[in-house]
Amino acid sequence: MTNRTLAIIKPDAVKKNVIGEIVSQITQAGFKVLGLRLMKISKEQAGAFYEVHKERPFYAELVDYMSSGAICPIALEKENAVEDFRKLIGSTDPLQADEGTVRKLYGTSKAINAIHGSDSDENAAIEIGFYFSASEIVATK
Repeated sequence: MTNRTLAIIKPDAVKKNVIGEIVSQITQAGFKVLGLRLMKISKEQAGAFYEVHKERPFYAELVDYMSSGAICPIALEKENAVEDFRKLIGSTDPLQADEGTVRKLYGTSKAINAIHGSDSDENAAIEIGFYFSASEIVATK
């Protein structure tokens, strides 16, 4: 088990100007920010990041959406990071997400749901490496 995960504040939430509110909610839940940036990714970069979903029907729409505007990747640390973060952000579909979760508060639909969170410890390590080099991650000790 690792204690790191990746969050990505998605284009819809960046456009709504709620980055600060989301980061505040994350840090209030006990996560430490190890790296954070605001950036735009190309369709090729989005496609590479979401390669695992390439055969799924929503892949092209997801790639278009994630490359449509600025995103905010955030490397995070906390004991039991992946599972705790998934609870904090809520169900993929904001209509089914628990009250107070990031997606319930800021998401619009299953496709436009404000935030990405790693789904496993293995993917967290890969995803953090996609957006941050080891030298960009703040030392935790």
